[in-house]
Amino acid sequence: MRSSHKIKKYITVAAISASVVAPHSAISQTEHQLREVLVTTRRPMKDIGVQKTVVDSAALKENIALSMADVLTFNSPVFVKSYGRATLSTVAFRGTSPSHTQVTWNGMKINNPMMGMTDFSTIPSYFIDRTTLLHGTSSVNESGGGLGGLVRLATAPDAPDGFHLQYVQGIGSFSTFDEFLRLTWHDSHWTTSTRVVFASSPNDYTYINHDKKLNIYDDNHQIIGQYHPKEKNRNGAYNDFHALQEVYYNILKGDKFGLNAWYMGSNRELPLLTTDYRDDTKFDNRQREETFRGILSWLHRGNSWSTDVKAGYVHTWMAYDYKRDVGGGGGMTTLTRSRSLINTFYAQAEGNYFTPDRHWLFSANLSAHHNAVKSTDRKVANANGGDARLGYDKRRLELSGTLTAKWQPTDRMGFSLVIREDSYGSKFTPVIPAFFADGVIVPSLNLMVKTSVSRNYKFPNLNELYLQPGGNPDLKSEEGVTYDCGFSLDPVRCDNFSISCGATWFDSYIDNWILWLPTTRGFFSPRNVKKVHSYGIEAMASMSWQLPKGWNIDLNSMYSWTPSLNHGDAMSANDQSIGKQLPYVPRHSANVTGRLSWSTFSFLYKWAYYSERYTMSSNETSLTGKLPEYYMSNVTLGYSQPIKNITLDFKLAINNLFDEDYLSVLSHPMPGINFELFVGLRF
Repeated sequence: MRSSHKIKKYITVAAISASVVAPHSAISQTEHQLREVLVTTRRPMKDIGVQKTVVDSAALKENIALSMADVLTFNSPVFVKSYGRATLSTVAFRGTSPSHTQVTWNGMKINNPMMGMTDFSTIPSYFIDRTTLLHGTSSVNESGGGLGGLVRLATAPDAPDGFHLQYVQGIGSFSTFDEFLRLTWHDSHWTTSTRVVFASSPNDYTYINHDKKLNIYDDNHQIIGQYHPKEKNRNGAYNDFHALQEVYYNILKGDKFGLNAWYMGSNRELPLLTTDYRDDTKFDNRQREETFRGILSWLHRGNSWSTDVKAGYVHTWMAYDYKRDVGGGGGMTTLTRSRSLINTFYAQAEGNYFTPDRHWLFSANLSAHHNAVKSTDRKVANANGGDARLGYDKRRLELSGTLTAKWQPTDRMGFSLVIREDSYGSKFTPVIPAFFADGVIVPSLNLMVKTSVSRNYKFPNLNELYLQPGGNPDLKSEEGVTYDCGFSLDPVRCDNFSISCGATWFDSYIDNWILWLPTTRGFFSPRNVKKVHSYGIEAMASMSWQLPKGWNIDLNSMYSWTPSLNHGDAMSANDQSIGKQLPYVPRHSANVTGRLSWSTFSFLYKWAYYSERYTMSSNETSLTGKLPEYYMSNVTLGYSQPIKNITLDFKLAINNLFDEDYLSVLSHPMPGINFELFVGLRF
């Protein structure tokens, strides 16, 4: 499809007056209005029928304190489940579980092979340059197993020529310190980028503990009332360090080579639950992690074909220790000592071919991930001795092959067929087909309709198969069928105003859903028990308005309605979960982001909403069976001051502006209103 827009832009031109005495002494800025120009482009054939959300680059670079979990909360329709500040945060599409979300970094899958999910709290947004969410069937284009969808993370430093430096220091509530350093160099052939982030905090915020009640006594020691006490987040300190090195070499003859190397070191305490009455000075509950991810890449582009070859490696060391003073003057005793070592080798080759008439695009992709996991777990059975040593040492090769044909008979219509085959170990999934179609029905408005259907399979993760005790090597792959249908309206412009919107209806059926259930031997074990029907609507709208005198307003909003119901067989006569909403899946979620800017000043307001979530599969609301809905509001004020070759940046971030008292996960409190000030230097 060819699309054209009449674009009116305003630019600032520096008029430099030549002077022998002071050649840079007379610099003035004048504003010029450009005449309207006609821009014609052809939409990428790879996007035929694809339902995706592209996160704005400004949201990724808002401040260095944001993790990708924070960014996706306010800039996507997915549900971000957080266990608290700087703790486990997972992402789930369309009423599925976090393990049904595939995550790639520069093409390489980074889901933990033991648990199948990704902790987005450990991914700083400043290390990501491009983020795209592929919803439902669209994920089959890049990976199998994404029954809900896929999050594509990529680094692509776009550095101007020469050397550039940026340093940011953040100081915030709860004695929080965030530091960021970036060095870049770019010329006609080479691009290098070095980024470093360090974050630390005691993380001892105050919250109201609704799981406890204290009595109020009169002078006669009679109880006359009760109240919920204010408590501090105990044992929640963290230290996170990240370093990312990138080197790219462009031959300028269609070949580009790249190196991406990312190291992460994390030392985090695990906070007490709101129901815990222990003395925090008599125990240590801690998780440590060191992860290295590295990718070598070669990209070749010709007139009608391209080749992309990558090789990667991931090394992860994780440790969990729980120590406690058991009395008797013996000091701290280790009750749990868990160690996990993960090594993943990755290779991928992809080829694309355009026919001379540019109506057909053929693609082939083959990828391999070899996971080697060694997990050991020592648990003390009692304070006086006896312990159990558990774990497993397994290796698994995961292969995935894809053949794709995309056909665009006219500029207004496109069709795509994807055939995927996945294997894990010695087992193969059935063939995974996906079909996509789209068409422009109102060219003047770029109004497009899209539809797609696919089958998908997600094989069990290593913990589900081999964890001791409890692993079930007889588990079947979870399988799903998803239907999508929607429309999108590309930006409609009128003078200095533009608007775009879109909506998608989805319908998904997942069989053999894996659920961990208690056994008669006192531990949990996974089983294929559920059939889940998830359906709903995802909608978005955005608006941009250029006002007189340099003022600009940008608004972006998203909404999701997601019933996700259990239609499996009853586990017993008393099973009340059939036909009920899955736990921790909100039916409604929404977010709005508004940005007002003028000259070098900016004001950003972010709002997010999640409806109530059930904590029990029966949807019982007694006691702690339901978490209430909550609203979140964040504000950022920014100002930049250029001084010759240096720019000073100042930002004030106010999180939880209205001091909302809320929980994302049962018994894991979230902080109230808090502040952080950032001072940055760009050279």
